[in-house]
Amino acid sequence: MKEIGILNRDITAVISQLGHQDEIILCDAGFAIPSHIPVVDVSIDENVPRVEELLKVIQRYFSIEGAVVANEFVVKNPSKAEAIRNQLGENVTWSTIDHAELKQRSKMVNAVIRTGDFTAYSNVLLVSGSGERWYVECPE
Repeated sequence: MKEIGILNRDITAVISQLGHQDEIILCDAGFAIPSHIPVVDVSIDENVPRVEELLKVIQRYFSIEGAVVANEFVVKNPSKAEAIRNQLGENVTWSTIDHAELKQRSKMVNAVIRTGDFTAYSNVLLVSGSGERWYVECPE
């Protein structure tokens, strides 16, 4: 029986299939998920879990090199957007796009993990990175 790491077998499967620069979205409860995209639904109740709680666990086991959020998230929920940005850390590239563009981009991600978060626009597209374990003989 698995007792360490991410216990949710569907999240573990999604992460283990991702390569460098593949993308997933951690989304709020109301995000319109394209019907052809695989979904792992971890929503339990209103605001359970929240996006930042899921992100905290995922980033321990998943190398993230970039994050994309909607401009509307930053404007309408600036403290939460800033908290997520800080949680990701300075080594993760942060960018913003219009919510409509994020919905278009969601049609091409590898998977979506849906939370119970009721914070408007709290959707984070994560770009898979190579992580710190990779050996580079001549770093920049």
